[in-house]
Amino acid sequence: MNGGPDPIETAAPLRPILPKSRFSKRRGPMLSRADSSPLGLWYWEIDRLLLLLMSVLIAVGLVAVAAASPVSAQKLSSGKDVLSPLYFFYRQLAWVCVGVPVMLAISMMPKHVARRFAIYAAGLFVVLMMLVPIVGTEVNGAKRWLGSGVMRLQPSEFLKPFFAITLAWILSLRMKGENLPVVWFSLGFTAFVGAMLMLQPDLGQTVIFVATWFVMVLIAGLPFRILGLMGGAGLASLVAAYFFYPVAQKRINIWLFDTGDSFQVDRAHATLTAGGIFGTGPGAGLAKFKLPEAHTDYIFSVIGEEFGLIACLAILALYAAIIICVLIRLLEEEDNFLILAVSGLIAQFGGQAVINMAVNTQLFPSKGMTLPFISYGGSSFLALSIGMGLLLSLTRRNPYAARISMTRSWNRK
Repeated sequence: MNGGPDPIETAAPLRPILPKSRFSKRRGPMLSRADSSPLGLWYWEIDRLLLLLMSVLIAVGLVAVAAASPVSAQKLSSGKDVLSPLYFFYRQLAWVCVGVPVMLAISMMPKHVARRFAIYAAGLFVVLMMLVPIVGTEVNGAKRWLGSGVMRLQPSEFLKPFFAITLAWILSLRMKGENLPVVWFSLGFTAFVGAMLMLQPDLGQTVIFVATWFVMVLIAGLPFRILGLMGGAGLASLVAAYFFYPVAQKRINIWLFDTGDSFQVDRAHATLTAGGIFGTGPGAGLAKFKLPEAHTDYIFSVIGEEFGLIACLAILALYAAIIICVLIRLLEEEDNFLILAVSGLIAQFGGQAVINMAVNTQLFPSKGMTLPFISYGGSSFLALSIGMGLLLSLTRRNPYAARISMTRSWNRK
């Protein structure tokens, strides 16, 4: 039989079958619902709407810093050393390139790892805050930083997100035993942090820390009698700050009684309203050049001048959307620690935004507080990125897991 070549011999050699690695977990196309790799799980568990809103806020912040950068660059320039008009924009862009990957990396942490990381980090930054009055760097009459130049670090900014999660862990222990003095321990921890902040001094950050604690103990379910006593103690502390803290007394006098030097708040209000409803246009603002701290504390006023009051309302709506998105996410959560931790983180974020915008509109005394993700600042942006990374991590959930809404018992007796 004159047959051709054997088809088995002429066929292409078969590829060797390699054993599947025990580290490979992907069972479908990348980022598909069948993808069970860490990246695939993160993509389907993360709150993508919340991540999108934060990305929009960061992009708005870059535009705002670009608008405010020429003001601060001009004031810091000298005859021999002239800064580029976009000097602060380039630096902020660099911080965004650092902060966003940090936020995404932390958001990939499992919840128990994120909690452990935050508790250890809180201990570290409490120690660093204790060093600030001793070896800290003084800027504008306040000693709040460690180091100098590019390596300058503000420990209180980094402590804020870790403080909220540590406080949530402490308060959640109450569910394991009603007799555990977790509330008083959390109060002592908060008072200790507040005392270190007042040594700097930094009344604005102290208000944020105390307000975070108050929101969290309120959610933890304390009796209103105790909450009333604690609220009275907080009010008494503010009165004491007015009489014994000269900077606070000066700012409150300007706000309530219109006495003293109100140059900063007056210029902020004038700049905010100079652009009318639709603004003067990008780069066309002139009132901003008379505004102090245009790229940090009063950047909201710069936005009002160049992009109009309608842009200010849009930013307010963006912050509100982020807060509402997180609160809706919590409606389907039953873990007490997660509810407390996420509530504390979003209370810090929203409270800081409200205070900054209220100062710019003269609804609140001057506080020296940045607008989250919009104001210029390395420590501030990186600390916010860490905080929002922890928030994204703690709000991750399996989209296929059965959920029982926490509202299920609201109408029951």
